[in-house]
Amino acid sequence: MKLSEFQIAVDAEFGVGYGGVVVNDLVLAKLGGRTAREALAAGVRPREVWLALCDATDVPEERRHGAGRPVPGDSRHGGR
Repeated sequence: MKLSEFQIAVDAEFGVGYGGVVVNDLVLAKLGGRTAREALAAGVRPREVWLALCDATDVPEERRHGAGRPVPGDSRHGGR
């Protein structure tokens, strides 16, 4: 997962406004007590951060994998 895909996944799951709150404010035990933003800044892979967010917020399994990837035909996120 690329950082851009992480942001797309967060926005799609939580919404643009609340997604920013989740990334900036939610402390994640699985990431050493850091927020998603802090973990990403420290070099933790976006996929690992995404899955930690999913665990902490009870995102269903079916919405975790493949999240953030461009959808074919969706020009908003680079799909063709």
